[in-house]
Amino acid sequence: MKKTLLWILIFGYFTVKGQDTLTVMQYNLLNYGNYTSYCTHSNNSETAKNGYIATIVHYVNPDILTVNEMAASATAIQNLLDNSLNTNGVTKYSVANFIRQDLSSYLVNALYYNHDKLGLAGHTIAQSTTRDVDVFKLYYKSSTLDQGDTVFIYCVSAHLKAGSYTSDANERATMAANTMNYLTTHDPNENYMIMGDFNLYNSDEAAYQILTTNSTLHFNDPVNQAGDWHNNSQYALYHTQSTHTTSSGCASTGGMDDRFDFILISDNIKNNNKKVQYIPGTYHAVGQDGLHFNSALNVAPEDTAAPSNVISALYNNSDHLPVTLKVRVDVATGIHQWSESSFERIKYANPVSNTARFTVQVNRKSTLQVDIYSLLGQKEMKQEFALDRGWQNFNMDVSRLPRGIYIVRFTDKNNDIQYSQKLIKQ
Repeated sequence: MKKTLLWILIFGYFTVKGQDTLTVMQYNLLNYGNYTSYCTHSNNSETAKNGYIATIVHYVNPDILTVNEMAASATAIQNLLDNSLNTNGVTKYSVANFIRQDLSSYLVNALYYNHDKLGLAGHTIAQSTTRDVDVFKLYYKSSTLDQGDTVFIYCVSAHLKAGSYTSDANERATMAANTMNYLTTHDPNENYMIMGDFNLYNSDEAAYQILTTNSTLHFNDPVNQAGDWHNNSQYALYHTQSTHTTSSGCASTGGMDDRFDFILISDNIKNNNKKVQYIPGTYHAVGQDGLHFNSALNVAPEDTAAPSNVISALYNNSDHLPVTLKVRVDVATGIHQWSESSFERIKYANPVSNTARFTVQVNRKSTLQVDIYSLLGQKEMKQEFALDRGWQNFNMDVSRLPRGIYIVRFTDKNNDIQYSQKLIKQ
């Protein structure tokens, strides 16, 4: 039996499935780092907001966080990472690179992600009318598995035009149409989520219809709550604005009576077509108990949908509530092509003795980093190889490694994409 198992480990071309759960959160931060005549250093202090956001983020513990109303500044984006996310001993978050096309907008979107589970494969702009709509491409790190198939998740972050005038609704429709035109011509058959502050008053609006009825790629409401959301108590459990009825000048008022904030999912995520699936029942607005229709979040009855310190942080940080959901990632492991990397194939004999001999097919010049880990996660060796295009061979001296089973991780230094396999030292 042991000999059979060893034979499978060394030579078998087989598939093993595993599962992981990712928590996704979308949040309008209300002019984070952006100071105006009404949102000032005194009533919307970045320092105070850092503390509030830290409380909220550490409570929800998202693996993916998209935000709206971030100051159009790489410094502000980094400040949130350093002072709200990677705090209190947490070090797992990274931020997507800062790019913009609409240079007239003083607000942008941003994405933060748990780099222990996810890596960034790309960041582009889908459209820049009124404001940029960002497309972030993430990949799942399956480095703890024997053979590392990955899945991709596209997060489309949008902050559609605010306002109740017909002209505002028309601008929202234009932004939605431009975004869908981009997505349907760029990898439409992928795992997509479109999220953000859509400023929609009802599901009959053209922007919502454009997002949800496209024949090539369309999005679904995870909670299936189409309707006339504005000032309608029937949708109290789904309202995300406003947390305030009074304001010092920065936050909008009016109480909880609008569903402006969304995470919509593509058919692939709804139906688990490509190894990522929405977990039913996990979508909700953080801190929304359904009992504060047309009132502030911090008034009676006491909101017990989240701990009291989180409710206080939600009230003080923004006039929006964040929305969140969970997806299940079904990871398959096995021999496969390393998608999106500079290296199309990596081959080596297994087991090895004193020298590990690698053959790599390279599609563009890059540097390959090779790390060897024990099964306890301790890094035993690290070496980098500068490789040209074509088939390349290189050796790695592993003579000092004790006999046993290891994980060898390959990292494309061009874009930080990783791929892991088992290595057996005899």
